[in-house]
Amino acid sequence: MRLFHVSEEPGIREFLPRIPARKDLDPGVGLVWALDEAHLPNFFTPRDCPRVTYHATADTSPDDLRWFSSPTQRHAVVIEQRWFKRMAETTLYIYEFDPAGFALQDASAGYYVASSPQKPIACYVVDDLFAALFRRNVELRVVDNLWSICRGIQGTTLEWSMCRMRNAGGAPQ
Repeated sequence: MRLFHVSEEPGIREFLPRIPARKDLDPGVGLVWALDEAHLPNFFTPRDCPRVTYHATADTSPDDLRWFSSPTQRHAVVIEQRWFKRMAETTLYIYEFDPAGFALQDASAGYYVASSPQKPIACYVVDDLFAALFRRNVELRVVDNLWSICRGIQGTTLEWSMCRMRNAGGAPQ
């Protein structure tokens, strides 16, 4: 297993635990967050870019595969049009960790956490986010508004994630 942290900040030598903002986690325990390789494409966007991501699993119904534009696609990242230019101009730094210090926090999201400082064992520069997605056979969808996809995907058998939706255009519908 490989674990990663995605950042727009270059040259990070050590990741220190931070108190989580999530209300469902212990506010007294700082964490270093990482994600597994399967979920890495969900973060090939600018940090604050709102996005809906989803992928098929063995439990996905044939009917829910309609959410993909091609029968060869099994993972999608959906962004709003207003983020397209920013995504084209963003460089990301993918820090890889030794997985030994991490514990699974959320299997569906691919999140792992460590409560001690972590030093990356490698760093990869991604300066073409579109190409990085396409190399991993991830469908990129660009829409005018995320809210209808956000609502619709939640009722499927796909595994999904909504990130930074507070930055999405329009009002939740």
